[in-house]
Amino acid sequence: MTYPNMTPGIFLSRPNRFIAHVEIDGLREIVHVKNTGRCRELLQPGAEVWCQESANPARKTRYDLITVQKGSRLINMDSQAPNAAAKEWLSSGGLGPIENLKAETVQGDSRFDFSFTKDGIPCFLEVKGVTLENDGVCAFPDAPTERGVKHLQGLTRLCREGCGAYVLFVIQMENVRYLHPNDATDPAFGAALREAAAAGVHVLAVDCRVTEDTMTIGKMVEVQL
Repeated sequence: MTYPNMTPGIFLSRPNRFIAHVEIDGLREIVHVKNTGRCRELLQPGAEVWCQESANPARKTRYDLITVQKGSRLINMDSQAPNAAAKEWLSSGGLGPIENLKAETVQGDSRFDFSFTKDGIPCFLEVKGVTLENDGVCAFPDAPTERGVKHLQGLTRLCREGCGAYVLFVIQMENVRYLHPNDATDPAFGAALREAAAAGVHVLAVDCRVTEDTMTIGKMVEVQL
């Protein structure tokens, strides 16, 4: 996926989870943050960032904050990017041949990011974007997520009913070592992920090739439960 109309800036501050102050072309701009997670390890004062300029004159903010430099890494922090990248990956054979790929499918009391048919079996897949990283080790989530636990419980139930079930962690950076559940932040999610894996849910993780204005799924990453 590619972002047009990108421009560099310097991160200054984040007054709340929806907006940030960024210096762009010497001016202090209020930009929209496309990720409501904490992202404290990413958004440090002085960090280089890249923002997408909107062509919509009705918007309150002119820019969206998309990419941030953290040390030697470029990290995409757009929370909508993992689903878009996952759709490209699934459509191009990331899981092998599939049919009837659909987004936002309601099944039971949950809405899953994707459904499809594989080897004649109905399948459901939930995407989780990952931006939390320390020394090449990634963790999810960066804040407690009741919704994430519910998704895992729904996938576990579907798997036990004979459906294919997948959770795909899209790591929004490249060259990482492995991913693990962030039990210190959300032990309930870690427990639900282990239960899902034991029930047969496919727990997958992929890294992404990230530039200032692109993000594309790269290679598989080990998940340590």
